[in-house]
Amino acid sequence: MPGPYSPIRVWWARRSPAAGAAVMATGIVSVGLQLIGHEVLSRVALGLACAAWLGFAAGFTLRLLRERERWAAEAETPSALTAVAATAVLGTRFSLLGRPVLAEALLAPAVVLWPVLLVLVVRRWERRMPGAVFLGCVATESIAALGAVLAAATATAWLAHTALVLFWLGLVFYGLALARFDPRQLLEGAGDQWIGGGALAVSALAGARLVSADDTPLYLWSRDDQGVLRAVTVALLVLDWAWYAALLVTEAVRPRPGYDVRRWSTVFPMGMTAAGTLSVGTALGVPWLRGPGVVLVWISVAAWLVVAVGAVRSTARR
Repeated sequence: MPGPYSPIRVWWARRSPAAGAAVMATGIVSVGLQLIGHEVLSRVALGLACAAWLGFAAGFTLRLLRERERWAAEAETPSALTAVAATAVLGTRFSLLGRPVLAEALLAPAVVLWPVLLVLVVRRWERRMPGAVFLGCVATESIAALGAVLAAATATAWLAHTALVLFWLGLVFYGLALARFDPRQLLEGAGDQWIGGGALAVSALAGARLVSADDTPLYLWSRDDQGVLRAVTVALLVLDWAWYAALLVTEAVRPRPGYDVRRWSTVFPMGMTAAGTLSVGTALGVPWLRGPGVVLVWISVAAWLVVAVGAVRSTARR
């Protein structure tokens, strides 16, 4: 048995809520690999994401039961919402795997946690915040995407309509977050500034899934509604690409080497942009988007490997 001051206990005690972004990043990389046909690699990433999620969930629960003050303090930080987004992203991957029951089992806690954590986080919003402020949008849109995927898989109309409401609500949260985001973070951020683009990417993914859900026998949207949804989805993807390009430029102008746990919040938007591009291309019938989507998937895989190596080395040094 490890002693009270063993390295494992010290590492566990120091874990940040931002570590949930590692689950999000690994889960969306798994989704991207699945979308381009690399099922074996995708399942390996899925296994890693599941292991990370179990550890994250255990830490979340233990702190709630044994360290209430610390849990309450962490629950008020924007990074707390990674618990919702990570759970929903993992659920989306299981739904794509043909496991709707597991996906529904993950949707339930995400939906329960979402309003509780969102209220705690939003009431602590300030001006000039880091990129984590966009996690309110990410968490909301992640649930919308999972709801849309499950609605199509189970032919459940009310779930699709609920997902549509969350889709629009997520865009509202994006606008509110953008007003509070500190633009200096583009040059100074430690990695989570990328969430500004990732929030648009997950919104585009949710829009694409909602469009695809209408291809089932549900007949969800009128022609006008379908047109608006498609136009908004395309606009979100274009804006996401603009963010992606701007963030790459700022990383080149002001390099920030070295590992930081917030770098997982860089990998997630990269992977989400890839998955969003591929999903929009499929849903809207734009085949040429597959080429850029495949390239973006491998970029996100490379970024995941770099950050994972950094995380291992950082843990070993501690």
